[in-house]
Amino acid sequence: MGFEELLPLAMFATLAVLLFTGFPVAFVLGGVGLGYALLALWIDPFLFDWPQFGAIPSRIYGAVSENLLLTAIPMFILMGTMLERSGIARDLLNCLQVLLRRVPGGLALAVTLMGTILAATTGIIGASVVMMSLLALPVMIERGYDPRLSTGTIAASGTLGILIPPSIMLVIMADLLGRSVGNLFVAAVFPGLMLASLYVVYIVVRCTLNPSLAPKLDKDIGPQTLGPILVMVLRSFIPPVLLIMAVLGSILMGLATPTEAAGVGALGAILLGLFNLVILPAIGVQEMQMFVAGEDGPKVVEHIGFGQRLKDFWGVVGDVMERTAMTNAMIFGLFMGATMFSFVFRSLGGDNIIVDLIESLGLGSWGLLFLLMGIVFVLGFFFDWIEITLIVLPVFAPIIELLDFGDHVARVDMVYWFAILLAVNLQTSFLTPPFGFALFYMKAVAPPSIKIQQIYAGIVPFVLLQLFGLLMIIIFPEIALWLPRVLLN
Repeated sequence: MGFEELLPLAMFATLAVLLFTGFPVAFVLGGVGLGYALLALWIDPFLFDWPQFGAIPSRIYGAVSENLLLTAIPMFILMGTMLERSGIARDLLNCLQVLLRRVPGGLALAVTLMGTILAATTGIIGASVVMMSLLALPVMIERGYDPRLSTGTIAASGTLGILIPPSIMLVIMADLLGRSVGNLFVAAVFPGLMLASLYVVYIVVRCTLNPSLAPKLDKDIGPQTLGPILVMVLRSFIPPVLLIMAVLGSILMGLATPTEAAGVGALGAILLGLFNLVILPAIGVQEMQMFVAGEDGPKVVEHIGFGQRLKDFWGVVGDVMERTAMTNAMIFGLFMGATMFSFVFRSLGGDNIIVDLIESLGLGSWGLLFLLMGIVFVLGFFFDWIEITLIVLPVFAPIIELLDFGDHVARVDMVYWFAILLAVNLQTSFLTPPFGFALFYMKAVAPPSIKIQQIYAGIVPFVLLQLFGLLMIIIFPEIALWLPRVLLN
């Protein structure tokens, strides 16, 4: 192997080492790319010449700044942040746990269903996990729920947003693979719902076999008659469901592109926030009873003028805009660094080296598939999904084109199938120690009685369920591919 072939391998090894330093990943990616571009220029201009070096800014601008597909990301972020700050998510959890109070593990099921609904409105995993940990975890512990079941349920449910559309990760994958984000959204619907269903079945079965893990709620908690229950559902459950239908329905029915649907979702979340924080209190509707906080009676609304409520709402909007801008800056900073790294890596022949190395192993398509899935799963122990996606997927993309599974998966569907497998696999990166980010989010806001060992133990069954779901999609590709064929063909 000549020196020219060693340079891209050394580049990848340098990246792997520097990622563990704790330095911001965006700067590591961009710095390694820039450093090796200058090194190649100094060693041999034929490896990486000055015109290529001068093309780096335009490459970043064209791949990131001018990419219209990526404009959906800020609006999806805004939508999820507004639902969190406006109290809509809190009211949704209250409603679900009251409706499920007679079911074994009712509060855990409410958390799971809430995570599924939130996943269909936002892909911000950190916000979902923190919010549900603050709302539900103290109450689950107070009501005698097993700490491991409680923490595992919240962490796993909070990470569904990475898979269930509209998912920011699917937008990024579609861009990196050069495929339709709408098709990828449709392909992810059933796999996401399958994982949520696996969680539900596991919770019900386990709590039925061992009721002490999840004592039932008292029957006198919440509305007791049909009228108040319907009011609760109309106020707290129907609005987010309508928002989901507006976003996903417009995509599935071909009425809007994902970017346009993201705009619909952002506007809908702002209007729901206005309705929840200003309109309802102004017309005298009491705030929902805070069941998760353990209060016994309805919370009496303090009399505040309409003008003051409107002023407070604009304060919430300002906070949401600031959070959205910060999250968006972080994500696009990673885009810029990853674009520079991948451009230099490919220019140095890194793609060809990786493809030749994989082909030399002689594993065949199935062997390569399980090798790639294994690599991603192991990387999930140490890195976040966006780092894995932006670093690994550009390297894997040429390899994916080489795979051939015969009648098991048609070549036209293979990239979408692989993307869904990768998405399900990457969900484990939030849960697997030592660097499972969902676990850190939870520990940061959990009651002092919750130990990190309990959190680690709690996620084990859910990681196994995710791997089982991954295996099911590998064996039965139609789980991901049937709906796109029906709706888009």
